[in-house]
Amino acid sequence: MDGVDASMRQNCWIKCYQPRPAARLRLFCFPYAGGGASTFHTWSRHLPEQVEVAAVQLPGREDRFREQPFHCLAPLVRTLAPVVAERCDIPFACFGHSMGGLIAFELTRHLRQTGAPIPDCLFLSGRRAPDQPDPLPPIPDLPDDQFVRELRQRYGGFPDAIASDPQLRSLFLPMIRADLELVNSYVYRPEPPLDCPIAVYGGLSDPIARNCLEAWQAQTTAAFRLQMLPGGHFFINSDTAALLRSVSEQLNELMQARGHDEV
Repeated sequence: MDGVDASMRQNCWIKCYQPRPAARLRLFCFPYAGGGASTFHTWSRHLPEQVEVAAVQLPGREDRFREQPFHCLAPLVRTLAPVVAERCDIPFACFGHSMGGLIAFELTRHLRQTGAPIPDCLFLSGRRAPDQPDPLPPIPDLPDDQFVRELRQRYGGFPDAIASDPQLRSLFLPMIRADLELVNSYVYRPEPPLDCPIAVYGGLSDPIARNCLEAWQAQTTAAFRLQMLPGGHFFINSDTAALLRSVSEQLNELMQARGHDEV
């Protein structure tokens, strides 16, 4: 029964659009607020052949839209931890954009607390360091029209097809509100820095200030990199090619370092 339960958890939480049984490294990818696993469905085509992309599907979206989304980060991390730990049969790294970056960071700290393996590298994109407060007031409780306007002003867009369709709005807005509530309710608690490298990406036109991205360096005793890319908050979608070139280079470096260690 445990094996069946584990398999169901994996099928529910992890989408592997291009399985790679011979992979040397697995990249767990965590979406931004309102996003789903499909954000990463083409990534395998642009990453090294030895890397398997494991896209995390959170409740409340896409094929899990009937499930209740999480409103708080801590229970989400506790639920995710065994799912990730079950797929640590090979070395792994984590990528998270915006909300996904926060999830990846706190998940890594939770894995460390429980004695589980931690990522070989954290790739954190479009997310200020966890001890840097958001200067903007929270918006999840705003009326729908104002909520959509704020989403567009702050993050650079909201699909017209959803905004203009009451049925789609009723489907998507509660999930996005829950995601933003999860982010807004987060309270940073100091812990010793991680001993895995951290690579941070920011958008040149994103309102998140560069110094708030640089502050991630305090969260690691290992290597730290910051790269700015063209685009606003969703440069992950507008400049995917440049982002994945950089991620690919660093994944290759990780696998080469692993190879030297194993020789």
